[in-house]
Amino acid sequence: MTSSAFYRRIQRWSCFALLGMMIHMAITGCFLLPVRSAAVHGLPTEMPSTITLATADSGTDHAFFETTWQRYSERFIQTDGRVIDWENDDQRTTSEGQAYAMLRALLIDDASAFDQVLDWGEQNLARRGDDGELIDHLWAWKWGPDAAPGEAKKWGILDPNFATDADIDAATALIMAARHWKKPAYLTLAKTKLKDIWDLSTADISLKDDLSGRYLLPGPLDAFHPSPDTWYLNPSYIAPYAFRLFAQADPGHDWLELVNTGYRMLEASSPLSELGLPSDWVALHLEAPHYRPLPATAPLKSLYGFDAYRVWWRVALDLVWFNSAPAGHYLNDHLPALVEQWTKSQQLPAQIDLAGQAMVDYGATSQYAMVYQALRHLDPEVADAIRESQLTLADSKDFWDGDSAYYTQNLAWLGLYPPEWVPVSWLNSAR
Repeated sequence: MTSSAFYRRIQRWSCFALLGMMIHMAITGCFLLPVRSAAVHGLPTEMPSTITLATADSGTDHAFFETTWQRYSERFIQTDGRVIDWENDDQRTTSEGQAYAMLRALLIDDASAFDQVLDWGEQNLARRGDDGELIDHLWAWKWGPDAAPGEAKKWGILDPNFATDADIDAATALIMAARHWKKPAYLTLAKTKLKDIWDLSTADISLKDDLSGRYLLPGPLDAFHPSPDTWYLNPSYIAPYAFRLFAQADPGHDWLELVNTGYRMLEASSPLSELGLPSDWVALHLEAPHYRPLPATAPLKSLYGFDAYRVWWRVALDLVWFNSAPAGHYLNDHLPALVEQWTKSQQLPAQIDLAGQAMVDYGATSQYAMVYQALRHLDPEVADAIRESQLTLADSKDFWDGDSAYYTQNLAWLGLYPPEWVPVSWLNSAR
């Protein structure tokens, strides 16, 4: 198992199992020192002059994405549509993996794979009560073998909690797929999921200034609201482009409010890092300063790492697809720290602590891909250097970081895929 795989295995999904410890720490006030105030009183409406929307490079070859998708499908997706995370010894499946596969199948126009992956998720990740009836239309995040050593494996849901990023990605894929393949049933299912995301994974949070509003939670309220004045949030779950699509499909809910609070959260939590980088996890408090690091003893960490990389990609999609000024300003203000790091050492550390110090001496392909997509619009020269030195495969039939690196395959492919290839008709219901 690679260092990055081991880190993600322990850090990313230990939150539900160790909730009791986190709740105790939140209640007893075991948080680190306050940080600089980062109040955001409104979102920018004009694009910064440093940002230029990139176009697909003339050398970008659609066949490359087809070949790498085919190789991924053969290695990671069973014939029944289950996506296998080979990085884990139990060969688990996650809702995240099913959603990434749906997005990639849509982008590569593989309708058969899209249906298989969707159907497997709907059949196997459905959250049901003791009576077998559906609790909602979100997906349980973890599925795999449940057996003691030496016993026969019994496959099924291992953790019934949902992870909001996966449900957001799945709903996004469904909305665009409905428009692309002219299948209204996809939109109907997306709307059903959107109602549950809104009801179960967003919350009105009243802060003592103009940052109050409805915020996205990473999962069930009980898991991420451990005390009356504390919430745990994940910046990499913020998907403003998706919220804009959701507002079209589901006008009965104010999804654009999540765009506003999402960008405010990204900006207001960035001073936790001396370099202004996003964190994997942050704590939101009623009292100022609102954003604070999680305690050092908590299983979830406030540092720039494997979750946080996705912030660059999600913000870049909002920039390209919706010409978003807040996206442009976020990239303009927060990417230069990584540009400087790259210029000095030709490497980006896989983890950087809040003091701006590298925590490891290796890079991460998944980070390079997410940063590449964002840098295309801020510093194309550095973006090209990163692509050529860190993301180029010797053969399109190869895998990034080996044939078990599930997370890397998805982030590398999605980060390299030119979002400007997506037709406007997929993004605008009026088209």
